Amino acid sequence: MTRSIPTVVVGVVPGQHSRVVAEAATFAERFGGELVCASVDASSYTLERRPDGTVTALPVDPDAFEEIVEEFDPGLREAISTTLAGRSVSWSTVALAGPPAQELTRLADQVDAAMIVVGTRESGIRASLREFLSGSVAVHLAHHQHRPVVVIPLAAHGEDITLPWEDEG
Repeated sequence: MTRSIPTVVVGVVPGQHSRVVAEAATFAERFGGELVCASVDASSYTLERRPDGTVTALPVDPDAFEEIVEEFDPGLREAISTTLAGRSVSWSTVALAGPPAQELTRLADQVDAAMIVVGTRESGIRASLREFLSGSVAVHLAHHQHRPVVVIPLAAHGEDITLPWEDEG
């Protein structure tokens, strides 16, 4: 009987707090598994998935009809490497294109992930507007696939702060 290695998929973005990757790595280590760090370009959509793992994509903007080969951001890879230095977890990266929740779910299905880990967004007017318009990746994940979703809080608020979904009246 073969034993498959548990996999934890973590959604990563440039400038993201290192705590998200660190916490995902802790889960992977506790499972005796591996970590797959996935970056999703939401401004394009997948045209072709190649056997070598690269993705050919097209921009969502119809005026920018130029084929793109999605590659993992070297700066982001370096930040992940720094965060995971000295850790015992085996990790890899993958660049995806399309709606983030959909692409993370597809990847998790492909690798039979034990869970998907994402971080909350940093607070701020631009981030709140972006989340209002596109929706929360964590909420989409929790409602559209079967595996556990772990959300790493980045900007915890005290009890005296009104959250965006709370009624002020």
